[in-house]
Amino acid sequence: MLKSRLITAFILIPVVIAALFLLPPLGFMITTLVVCMLAAWEWGQFAGFASRTQRIWLAVLCGLLLALMMLTLPAYQHSVQLPQISFWLWASLGWWIAALVLVLFYPASAALWRQSRILRLVFGILTIVPFFWGMLALRQYHYDVDHYAGAWWLLYVMFLVWGADSGAYMFGRLFGKHKLAPKVSPGKTWEGFFGGLLTSALISWLFGMWAPLAVQPGTLLICSITAALASVLGDLTESMFKREAGIKDSGNLIPGHGGILDRIDSLTAAVPVFACLLLLVFRNL
Repeated sequence: MLKSRLITAFILIPVVIAALFLLPPLGFMITTLVVCMLAAWEWGQFAGFASRTQRIWLAVLCGLLLALMMLTLPAYQHSVQLPQISFWLWASLGWWIAALVLVLFYPASAALWRQSRILRLVFGILTIVPFFWGMLALRQYHYDVDHYAGAWWLLYVMFLVWGADSGAYMFGRLFGKHKLAPKVSPGKTWEGFFGGLLTSALISWLFGMWAPLAVQPGTLLICSITAALASVLGDLTESMFKREAGIKDSGNLIPGHGGILDRIDSLTAAVPVFACLLLLVFRNL
């Protein structure tokens, strides 16, 4: 399992970085849309859609919803100040605060949504749609001045999340004794949690030294810490939904890693939260 995970990671990471820096805006948008459709396909299991046909339709409807939203935007303008984008980024903050409450009080909190397919679909919309707009808002950051400015920001957030995941795994394996959320994800420990944050802090410091990130250090620190914490919450939230659905992985599309949601669960929280703080709260426009 570990060998296949490492091989897949060594292949995917360069592909993701190449997509960030080499794809034109339309190509990046379409690629992100496809990823979100695959995530919606897998979310169908969380919503209680056992039929493959139902899940295909859910993915198609997700793609159509995002495409219709994009058609409402001015040509080649994806500014975070547009209400179509800012609404979803603000909504992401509200959703992840609510998700924190659901995770903290699980399994009692599941009584509120366990029997409601509509609520579980709403949770999926609030997870996938803000992620889509967060990806586009960050990629379009100062695009008219520097085509790669937004790519650096997205890479930074991804490195934060990858660092938190990898650090939590390593520190948890080496020192993990105290369970972080045993009712949601028994394998996660407090030692892994703090190890992940430490790794993210190290990555943030190194990245900030060498990458062209035009932002005040205090702003970067607050956004980075919040994004790292959000990434942990994203992981725990997906674990909660998988536990309710009685599945180990959201899919089997990525060898050694499970499904698309298993790989982007942390990013679905970290990206829109980081984008909202950086671009809307601190107005680093």
